Amino acid sequence: MPPGPRATGGPNGPGGPGGPGGGGAGDEGSESAAFWGDGSSGGDGDDTARGRKKRWPRVLIAIGVFFVLVVAGIGGLIWQRQASYNGNIHRIQGVMPDGGKRPGPNVAGTENWLLVGSDSRADIGTTGEGSGKLWKPGQQRTDTIMLLHLPADRKKAYIISIPRDSYVDIPGYGRQKVNAAFSFGGPKLLIETLEQLTGVRIDHYGAIDFEGFKSMTDALGGVTVTIKQSVYDPARKKQWTAGSQKLNGEEALLFVRQRYNLPNGDFDRIKRQQAFLGALAKQAADGGTLSNPLKLDRFMSAFTKSISVDSSESAGDLRSLALSLRHLRVGDVTFLTAPYKGTGMRNKQSVVFLDPTRAKALFNAVKTAGMPEYVQKYGGGHGLGTVS
Repeated sequence: MPPGPRATGGPNGPGGPGGPGGGGAGDEGSESAAFWGDGSSGGDGDDTARGRKKRWPRVLIAIGVFFVLVVAGIGGLIWQRQASYNGNIHRIQGVMPDGGKRPGPNVAGTENWLLVGSDSRADIGTTGEGSGKLWKPGQQRTDTIMLLHLPADRKKAYIISIPRDSYVDIPGYGRQKVNAAFSFGGPKLLIETLEQLTGVRIDHYGAIDFEGFKSMTDALGGVTVTIKQSVYDPARKKQWTAGSQKLNGEEALLFVRQRYNLPNGDFDRIKRQQAFLGALAKQAADGGTLSNPLKLDRFMSAFTKSISVDSSESAGDLRSLALSLRHLRVGDVTFLTAPYKGTGMRNKQSVVFLDPTRAKALFNAVKTAGMPEYVQKYGGGHGLGTVS
C-alpha cells in the first residue's frame, strides 16, 4: 500500500452533520448512543451475582483508536496481576507539545484525550508490545482520530470522531489531510494540529494499532454487530451479509477497516468503528467477562499489551480515572462526528471540508464544558446497532 495520503471513499457522500440538527456522519438525528453495559445481571434476579459485580471496581479501557476507552471490571484479581497489566502498557516519551502556543487550560476537572488508531504499514505493531518506534515517517497514517471529552463530574462522556481526510492546517506543512500530521511528525505534531484546529487543550494521548482489536475480540469470544445491507469489500475480497454477524478477531479487523463500496465511504467506516467499540464493550460487560476471572484476565492482558499512552499517565492516574468512571451507564456516552460540509478534491486528493461554524460551536462546547447544551441544540450520537 503506498505511503501517501489515501482518498476518501464516497467523495459524493452527503454533507451530513453540516445540516440543521445533524449529529454526525450520515445525519442520524439526535439519538444518543452509549457503548458499555450497566453492570447489572441482565434482569435475572441473581442478587449474589449483582452483589459480586458491585464489589468489583471498574477499569477504564483506553481503545483507539481507535481509538477508544471502555469500562470493565478488574476486581477479584490480585495486586500482582494489576501490576502486570500496568507493566504491559507502553508509555510514550515526549508526546505532548512543549509550551508554545498551546490553548489555555480547559474547565477545571474536565479531561480531554486524543485517541488514535494507527494504520500501521510496518511488519510489527506501532503501539504496545510491538512498538520499536511509535511511527515511521512517511509510512503511517491515522485511520481513526477521536477526541474523548470527560466532564468534571464524570457522569457523561463524549467521543468526537474527526474524519481522517479533514482538510486542515498542519503547522509547518500548510493545508493537508489531518492524518498526514502523524506521518510528518508523529503524535506530537498531530496533537499540535488538533489543538490549533479545535482550540481545545489535549491532556492525554492514547493509541492502539488495529491489530490489537484482533486479540481483544478473540479474548471475549467474538463480538456481534448488525449490518444494514449486504455489501462486498473488493479490497479484501470479503462479502458481508445483512443481519447480525458474530465476528472473531480477524473478521473484526476487516469490519473496521473497510472503506470501499460503502455508501458513504469513510463516513460509514467511522460509524463501523464506533459500532465495533460499542459491541466490544457490551460483550465485555454482558458476556460473562466480569464474573469470570480467567476470561477477564485474558481480555485485560490482550488490551494492555495493545495500547500506548503518554508518559505522564501513571498506574495511579489510570486507576483513579477508572474509578471516577465506574458509575457510567447506558445512555451516558455520546458519539459524534466533527461537523463537515462535504467532500471535494485538493491536490488530486479527495478531502473532507469541515463546517467552520458548527465545528467552532462544537469545540467551544468541549472547551467550556457545554456539551449537554450543544447536544440538546444540535443533536448528537449515532445509532450504533446497525451500520452499512
